[in-house]
Amino acid sequence: MGAKGFLTILLAIASITGALSATFTFKNNCPYTVWPGTLTGAGSQLPKTGFELATGASSSVDAPAGWSGRFWARTDCSTDSSGKFVCATADCGSGKVECNGAGAIPPATLLEFTLNGHGDKDFYDTSLVDGYNLPASITPQGGSGSCSSTACSGNVNSVCPPELSVMGAAGNVIACKSACEALRQPQYCCTGAHSIPETCPPTNYSKIFKKACPQAYSYAYDDNTSTFTCASGGNYLITFCP
Repeated sequence: MGAKGFLTILLAIASITGALSATFTFKNNCPYTVWPGTLTGAGSQLPKTGFELATGASSSVDAPAGWSGRFWARTDCSTDSSGKFVCATADCGSGKVECNGAGAIPPATLLEFTLNGHGDKDFYDTSLVDGYNLPASITPQGGSGSCSSTACSGNVNSVCPPELSVMGAAGNVIACKSACEALRQPQYCCTGAHSIPETCPPTNYSKIFKKACPQAYSYAYDDNTSTFTCASGGNYLITFCP
């Protein structure tokens, strides 16, 4: 059976059940352990809100139709002397492996989704609007339409300006803040007089992110090259360090 025929069956099932769900599979290709986090924007909280993912390991989670939210990966995590779980980058501040409804503390590379679930388009993107901590990609599996992969594969940390850099214990750059987070000025945050696309163009800082990761959102109004769609009925592979 061809992909078109399979999608037709999925849509027929959806007409009975009312909606299509999606499975997200997380793969860690980084040479170190990461701790993915999940945050729901609309719909029910996912069964996993945080988990450990060793080098080379994979893990999956199902999302209901109509779900929207984001994923990210925390790095250099451990439990401190008081029993609190903490991470050097993208910590969610829950004090536990599970984020339990808390989002990533910037800077963090984000993978964002809005699932339609009724045979219409899903929307997804990689975003550096909240900064960058590691490379990541989204690869649709199934579905129809263009269903293109999108990624931030570049090493932004290697080109991060000192004023945006987050330094690790070893004196190396472990994450790169957005200019909005680091400098708190309207022209970088697209606020105040800069709150519309016409008055908030790319800046020298956002261009650094865009050059390293051309498919990712580099600032708030970076829609034209950064939003991707796929007809519902497919699943998604998220790879850290693709």
